[in-house]
Amino acid sequence: MSEVASPALAPAQPQAFYQAELDAGRWQIQRCGGCGRHVFFPRVDCPHCGASALDWVTPSGRGSIYAITTVRRKPADGGDLNVSLVDLDEGVRLMSRVANRAPEAVRIGQRVQARVELKDGQGLVVFDVIEAEGLA
Repeated sequence: MSEVASPALAPAQPQAFYQAELDAGRWQIQRCGGCGRHVFFPRVDCPHCGASALDWVTPSGRGSIYAITTVRRKPADGGDLNVSLVDLDEGVRLMSRVANRAPEAVRIGQRVQARVELKDGQGLVVFDVIEAEGLA
């Protein structure tokens, strides 16, 4: 799971560092050196214990869909898309979308795997449904 970024890269602006990593095709989240819990959305201090020793680590990317909604759009605008809340195995929740399923095929509880998608040079974390554990 956890490839830790160099402490020399510890940013004063964690959101800028997070996006720069995504733009380079790498996904990192933070883990607190004080309490050991993972942290997402990027922060300067741990929301659990207040420590400022947050390391950047590569998450497993696996998780489960906690909640979903469908955003209705005109076909000319790309059609409907899902917005999903995903609980990562590391214990954090984030908002994204499931890329390999039609919105109506996305279900709460489905297991998913994250990947970084680049569009016009900007990175974004999206998820793909895992058909069955151990087969994907």
